[in-house]
Amino acid sequence: MTVDRHARTMLPIPDRPRPGLTTYDAKDPATAYPPIEPLLPPAGAPNVLVILLDDVGFGASSVFGGPCRTPVAERLAAGGLTFNRFHTTALCAPTRQALLTGRNHHSVGMGSITETATSAPGNSSLRPNTKAPLAMTLKLNGYSTAQFGKCHEVPVWQSSPIGPFDAWPSGGGGFETFYGFIGGENNQWEPALYEGTTPVEPPATPEEGYHLTEDLADRAIGWIRTQKALAPDKPFFVYFAPGATHAPHHVPAEWADRYKGEFADGWDAQRDKTFARQKELGVIPADAELTARHDEIPAWDDMPEDLKAVLEREMEVYAGFLEHTDHHVGRVLDAVEDLGILDDTLVYYIIGDNGASAEGTVNGAFNEMANFNGMAALETPEFMRSKMAEFGSPTSYNHYAVGWAWAMDTPFQWTKQVASHWGGTRNGTIVHWPRAIHDKGGLRSQFTHVIDIAPTILEAAGLPEPTQVNGVQQSPMEGRSMLYAFEDADAPESHDLQYFEMFGNRGIYHQGWSAVTKHRTPWVMVGGALPAFDDDVWELYDGATDYSQARDLAREHPEKLHELQRLWLIEAVKYNVLPLDDRTAERLDPGMAGRPTLIRGDSQLFFPGMGRLSENSVVSIKNRSFSVTAEVDVPEDGGQGVIIAQGGRFGGWSLYLLDGAARFVYNALGIHRFTISAGSAVAPGIHQVRAEFAYDGGGLAKGGDVTIYYDGAPVGTGRVGLTQPMVFSADETTDIGYESGTPVSDDYTPQTSRFRGRINWVQIDLGTDDHDHLIDPDERVRIAMARQ
Repeated sequence: MTVDRHARTMLPIPDRPRPGLTTYDAKDPATAYPPIEPLLPPAGAPNVLVILLDDVGFGASSVFGGPCRTPVAERLAAGGLTFNRFHTTALCAPTRQALLTGRNHHSVGMGSITETATSAPGNSSLRPNTKAPLAMTLKLNGYSTAQFGKCHEVPVWQSSPIGPFDAWPSGGGGFETFYGFIGGENNQWEPALYEGTTPVEPPATPEEGYHLTEDLADRAIGWIRTQKALAPDKPFFVYFAPGATHAPHHVPAEWADRYKGEFADGWDAQRDKTFARQKELGVIPADAELTARHDEIPAWDDMPEDLKAVLEREMEVYAGFLEHTDHHVGRVLDAVEDLGILDDTLVYYIIGDNGASAEGTVNGAFNEMANFNGMAALETPEFMRSKMAEFGSPTSYNHYAVGWAWAMDTPFQWTKQVASHWGGTRNGTIVHWPRAIHDKGGLRSQFTHVIDIAPTILEAAGLPEPTQVNGVQQSPMEGRSMLYAFEDADAPESHDLQYFEMFGNRGIYHQGWSAVTKHRTPWVMVGGALPAFDDDVWELYDGATDYSQARDLAREHPEKLHELQRLWLIEAVKYNVLPLDDRTAERLDPGMAGRPTLIRGDSQLFFPGMGRLSENSVVSIKNRSFSVTAEVDVPEDGGQGVIIAQGGRFGGWSLYLLDGAARFVYNALGIHRFTISAGSAVAPGIHQVRAEFAYDGGGLAKGGDVTIYYDGAPVGTGRVGLTQPMVFSADETTDIGYESGTPVSDDYTPQTSRFRGRINWVQIDLGTDDHDHLIDPDERVRIAMARQ
């Protein structure tokens, strides 16, 4: 047996040269040094592949009885173990940070998503350096590490191309390779991608057949093959998190068309079908009950008849999206198998980072940003019907209706964000490791949680939890290894206490019992009165006899309920859950939330070539007057192209030259476009081109008047009828001298958007009354110096 002599509790492993004879001449026969050996983990450490899908409910995939065909997941389950009581946090970024650290999400500052971070320790979005990520631990023990796909753990004020990169996967995250996107979601057809920390463009266009999931699978396959070709003795840790099936639900039409007519009976009937199939498969207990539909979720029969065809198509697109994703996961697994290493690879296939998403409103959405801006009413049934054929295509940014999310969480109550109930937190999970798992096709029903993955991987690799990483003493992992359950289906669960909390929705699990209270409804994003936390009504469930939380026993067992409520409070104090925070608009405002901002003040200066600037990297022009001014050098044959653009096809604005004349376009949610044009072209030479927007005021989302100036002289006027009050996009950015992603205006494409001529600078000013409509050099210097 090989003895591992490395001191692996301290990382990096200290270099400890052995004392011995040092000769004067290397030719001396007494000269002897041990050969240099690359750092490796202990013998037998497996390759590790963690696959994490996005926004997939327990009852969506066919492997757990759902209507969306996932043959790869079924194949993996037949050769591995199916865990039917595995839990997440009810939201994406918290689940991911918990998975990557082995700690509860509030322990690592991720009480919710990064965009709503506050200064409270449990919600700061800052991972303490006392809680090093798993990838860093594995890398410092000799693993090759790579991440492909979604990273939503970077604090918003650190998400620009200038960093800092401590929280980025290939910065301080421990991954030697990263290819994917930073943020909660991305356009699957035209994504904003990074390779490491460098912005890169997709290798092809949608017209050429590009799709993000396929691209991520290609990159993962290429990396795995390269790693095994060049370093076959080193195991790898690959984290494959494609961002599918988070909205927008983008998939080639032929995949959606496979489900034509399969959802005509609606979501209530789909719940019944899925429930019956789950029992037939044995993935839920035979005595499990199907939970009832809450009044806040409309019945299928109560939906407008003229909308039902649209609702059907929403679900067809989603089902095709999930099957398409499973297919590309299969390509990655096939590549591992083709290399002959599948038996020695520990695979986690986690089907969802939370429950199904109910963020698409009761009708669904052609552009989900409408609801995030409180403007869902713009998407009338007539509008939705007119767009039905485009759902899933590059011209859509779609999401399905609340009822479908509820159906995809069969047999449980509620959905994503509702951390109180299993519909928000229970995700079907498959573990496959032929060398160590002998109960092929077995079912495991021990309570497990996403924080258990990191300690499981360390135990499987024969690695201790580090007590010190990069000179910082580490706090213990809060998860429990699942390895004990791999061989014993009847082993007592080791993880028998777990709190849950998200936006005030909260719950506690302890030794089979769960006490829960739902505080807010996910799809009510604007308006709606919230009760005081102490007025929330708690429910009590006995998991020993009630798998799905169908029978509330709070009245029968009040003392048990009180016991669990007290236990929730103890755990909440222990893990930085308090103070509870159900604020919405206040948490979106950095000043009120208490988090830093990359940009301060009322002016911002840009230079040509700057790009991929997230909304948090640019002063906000929303709900106020502003001006945008550029100094351009126009060539003799005329100017053309984008000066500055923010957002894209589904919301944003752009100032550009078309046939030499300036245009300002405001695109409201891809539904309304307002175009203001100059009456003449900009003459050759150096000039200031300026657009001023005078906001109407009187509330959010109002319109305003626009005037275009050349060198201070008005050359065009027009009107913007309405604006977006909250957010332009979750993934589109601001670019100077070109536009990446999708275009704000149909007057150009990203490929034709580059400015012809030279841009010297661009400046945005908020709420200023500059009567000469010019910016002099001294003013620019003052703006630049004010930011130092």
